[in-house]
This record gives sequence, structure tokens and C-alpha cells, in this order.
Amino acid sequence: MVLSMYNSDQSPPCRACQMVLAYLKLPVKYIAVDTLKKDHLTEEYLKMNPQHTIPMLVDDDFILWDSHAIASYLVTKYGKDNPLYPSDPKKRAVIDQRLHFDSGILFPALRGAFEPIIYFGEKKPRPEVLEKISSAYDFMEKFLTKAWIAGDELSLADLCCVASMSSLNVVMPIDTKKYPNITAWMKRCSELDVYKKSNVPGLTAFKTLYESKL
Repeated sequence: MVLSMYNSDQSPPCRACQMVLAYLKLPVKYIAVDTLKKDHLTEEYLKMNPQHTIPMLVDDDFILWDSHAIASYLVTKYGKDNPLYPSDPKKRAVIDQRLHFDSGILFPALRGAFEPIIYFGEKKPRPEVLEKISSAYDFMEKFLTKAWIAGDELSLADLCCVASMSSLNVVMPIDTKKYPNITAWMKRCSELDVYKKSNVPGLTAFKTLYESKL
């Protein structure tokens, strides 16, 4: 097994995969991709990944992109029915739903906030973007009726969603009184070793970059 991941620590999807890799204790070689320098648009990169996204995983001769696809692949192949992504169809379906929520709601809201500022010189998030973030927070608060976002156990959904949510918190700080369930969940996530190791450094770098552009 030779795992490599094309990666940027500032990227929430990359951080999600880093947390999964750390949780599974899988050896991996990280290859830095600087999107500000357009590393992801080189001819070599586009041959591997026409969507020119990060993260991108290379497992021997197998290439895969999209953080949620990568996360589920890693647990399915190397996790042996790990509770992060259990084989029980109902439990897995709830986790999948939350992963789709991340890819369809959380990360697009985040991208809508940071992309115009970091890449195109705008100085503050647009009002309609802040409304989308607020709506995403409302949904998250309702989802979190148990300790973790998909039930009683930590899952892939928590690692993926917290990478996005911790970054959204930089853009629009979470109101702890309005969102007590989110606040408690974020605290639980922040106490995980994989969060400290694989989310905090990149989150700090993201915060520094984002605030430098305001």
C-alpha cells in the first residue's frame, strides 16, 4: 500500500480526509497543492483529475477525488467495518445523508463566503451568503439531537462536517446561546486527538489567510 494525497491544509475537505487518515492510523505522503499559485491547473494535475479539485488520493494506481468519496473509500478498504462508517445499511444511510448535507449545504455556503474574498478581492461576505450560513446552522442545530451528528457514535459525518463548520465559524461566529447543540458538538469534536492534530493547524492557517484579505 502506497497512499499519497494532494493536499492543502487550509482546505476543509482536505482536513476532513486528514482526520480520517489519522483516525485509521494510515501512513500517507502529503503532496502540497497551492491553489493560489494554480498548482491544481497544471497539465499533469488535470490529467489525473479533470475537475482540478483537492483533495485527491492516489492509492497505488487508483486515483480518487472528492473528500467524501475519499473518506468512505478509506474506511471501506482499510477500516474493517469501523464505526466511522458501519456496514449496517440504516446507520450508513444516515451518515451518507449528513455527508451529502456537507457537500450540498455546508461547504457551498463556506465557499460562497471565502472564494470572492480570497480569490477575487471582495472585502466582506455578501448578505445572501450569510443568510445561507445562518440557514445551515439552523439545520445543524436540529440534526444534533444526539451526541454526534449521525447518532450515538462518532462517524465520518462528524469529521467531514466539523472541518466545514469550524471554518464557517471563522466567517460567521456561531451564536452559542442560539445554537447550544452545535456548541456542545463542536466542543466534543475539538477534544478529539485527530481534530487537534489534523484540523487545528489548517484551520488556523485558513483563519489567518481569510482575515488577511478582509
